[in-house]
Amino acid sequence: MDHKRILMIEDDKEMITLGVLILEKQGYTVFSATNGPDGLEILRHDPVDLVLLDIMMDDMDGWEVLDQIKADPDLKQIPVIMLTARHYLEDEQETARHADQYDGYIVKPFIVRELVEGVRKVLDARQ
Repeated sequence: MDHKRILMIEDDKEMITLGVLILEKQGYTVFSATNGPDGLEILRHDPVDLVLLDIMMDDMDGWEVLDQIKADPDLKQIPVIMLTARHYLEDEQETARHADQYDGYIVKPFIVRELVEGVRKVLDARQ
């Protein structure tokens, strides 16, 4: 398997640690950022195969970050999985407005199998 590169944009450092641990065990290379601007900066200089993007962040929420990714011709083809702390997506209007821009969502705290399967499914679909 070639090493797929994943960027995790998440403001909870424990979630990053957990996500990195789970995904690196699966052979992925994982980068992380604890806020939207840093995540976008990394993406612009170091493209990845997939973004895991937390919805609820302080400075810029995940929807704003997603808008910027999809507005950038160099980044818009990168698949994005939204991370949500609840069993439903926080804001139904935002969710509906962005429905065609993200490739799935995963509920936190992660269930290992769901995270791995969600990532694998999206990356396989892009092969």
